[in-house]
Formats: sequence, C-alpha cells, structure tokens
Amino acid sequence: MDRLVNTALTAMRGAMARQTAIANNLANANTVGFRAEIANATSQWLNGETYNTRAQQAEQVLGADMGQGAVTQTGNPLDVAVNGDGLLTVQGPEGDEAYTRRGDLKVNDSGLLTTGDGYAVIGEGGPITLPPYDSLSIGNDGGIWIIPQGGDSAQPQRVDGLKIVSPKGSSIAKGADNLFRETNGGALPQDPLGSVTGGAIEGSNVNATQALVQMIEASRSWETQIKMINTAKEIDDGGASLMRLDS
Repeated sequence: MDRLVNTALTAMRGAMARQTAIANNLANANTVGFRAEIANATSQWLNGETYNTRAQQAEQVLGADMGQGAVTQTGNPLDVAVNGDGLLTVQGPEGDEAYTRRGDLKVNDSGLLTTGDGYAVIGEGGPITLPPYDSLSIGNDGGIWIIPQGGDSAQPQRVDGLKIVSPKGSSIAKGADNLFRETNGGALPQDPLGSVTGGAIEGSNVNATQALVQMIEASRSWETQIKMINTAKEIDDGGASLMRLDS
C-alpha cells in the first residue's frame, strides 16, 4: 500500500503547485504586460541502493507564455507597448539588469523614470532621469523627446532612449518578481530593430476562462488522489482484518 499512497501523495503535491501557478496567473489577469506562467509535471525517480521502484511527480514552472497581450490605446505619452518579442530593460531589486513587457511608465518626484510597479527604467547610459519638462513624447525607436520647461515647443530635445532588447538566441527565465533575466546572469544586448508604440499599453496575456478550467481540473485531480488514499486505507484495513482471523 505504501506505493499507492506515495503515488497519490506526490500527485497531490503536483496539484498544489499547479494551482499556485494558475492562481498567480488569475491574480494578474489585469496586470499590464504580465506573461502567464506555464507549469508542467515530470516523473522523478527516487534513487537508492536497489532498483528504482518509487517515482515522484515534480511539478514546476517551466517558463512563461510569451504570446502577445491585447494592446490598448491610452493617449498617455508615458505609456508604451513593446512591439514584437522585445523587452524593456529595468533595474531589478538587487541592482541587476532585468526585463519586462510592462509599459505603463511613470516619472517620480526626482525625475526617475519607472515602470508601474516601481522598477527604474534603463536607458542608453543607465537608469533614466528626466529634467523638468513641459511636454514629453516617446518615439517608435524608444527615443525620449522633451520640451524643457520654458523651452521652444518647436525644438524638442532628445534626452535618452529606452533600452529595448530581444530574447532571440538567448535563454531567459521569469522570476518571482515577474521580471525576466538572462539565465547565465548576463545582460542582453540592445536590439537595433526594437520598437515601441507610444500612447498605448499591452495588457496581460492570461486567458481567464482557460485558467479557470485549469483550476477546476487541478481541483478534481486533488479530489481523485484523496479518494485513492482512502481506497488504500480500506484495502489495508481489510488485509489487517484477515490477519486477525483465528486460524
């Protein structure tokens, strides 16, 4: 019976991990630029001195769905939607270089340009800090143009440019902070063909209906494993009863 219980137990762990990933996707169904997490299960043998007779289910997030989300026109000059498979470069919590599709940009009180979740946006020479301005626009190539305070509206000035990178040919992974990083700890080079659409933002690519169906499937899988454990207990109790019969 221990094999049956062990199989059910590992399947329950996998169902919990799957539900966690699905719940995170649903929670971010309306988050700008969010990429849905993809979880998958694999068999992992328990190695020992004898034959491999036990296998556990290892459920883990293998990557993210990089499909395009819906693009919405906002008219906000600070909003950008990255075209193609490009990524915006930001400064991670540890000061490292990370990447995101989140394009709802903001300027804080010190002039630092950040994403909507507070990460500093990296430009051509590091984090972008903007001087006081009367108006701002972001070009298709990511160039940031401003009219300085009191300046001539007919003579905009380019102050910096967004660092747009492409993950093609590189291996990236999504972290718990929803940022992507190069798996070997390096930095991706700027994509000379990278472009953005100003005055628009890309929404989450989570399919809420599909995620709800997946949540139901994971919940039913959990219930099935509970029934399997109860069945194992009944079989074990029946065997114990037979052992107690008088010979």
